[in-house]
Amino acid sequence: MKKVLIFSAPSGSGKTTIVRHLLAQFPTLTFSVSATSRAPRGDEQEGVDYYFVTPDTFREKITRNEFLEWEEVYTGHFYGTPNDEAERAWAKGQILVCDVDVKGGLRIKEKLGAQALSVFIQPPSMDALRERLQRRSTDSPEAIARRLQKAAEELACAPLFDKIIVNRHLHEALNEAEKIVRAFVTSKPH
Repeated sequence: MKKVLIFSAPSGSGKTTIVRHLLAQFPTLTFSVSATSRAPRGDEQEGVDYYFVTPDTFREKITRNEFLEWEEVYTGHFYGTPNDEAERAWAKGQILVCDVDVKGGLRIKEKLGAQALSVFIQPPSMDALRERLQRRSTDSPEAIARRLQKAAEELACAPLFDKIIVNRHLHEALNEAEKIVRAFVTSKPH
């Protein structure tokens, strides 16, 4: 069965850390590289971190139905999961792992049904999330306020996911994620 693992969370919840851990633990998993119309940041690399395309090219890909999911996050800044990523993984007998925003995660789950397992990584509280975002020192106070406002909306979507992992302590969240993934990897189609 062609399978996809979806991980979504508010920014600062530990999703990317958990996904990286799982990719290192399970050789059958492969990471889905997203496409974006924004410019590369820092040392981001084409085809490793993202596929960087122009807004016009992204719109053309939307028209040709080339995405499992996509979203215009900010005006002219699109993000999406290319269908090619799933086909590449499945051709190798691997399970695609999508590290996507909450709306994108729900769209993939809706599209793929039982082929996909959606996992929501939840912070223990909004205060803990605020502290984590401040500790990262990557965002201005205004950006942190925007992320927290968005997080409140995203947390309301948690019950729509197949599994919820509350990331109180990272080692516990990693163990729980491993158990969930192990069960999904070994499950047979219904």
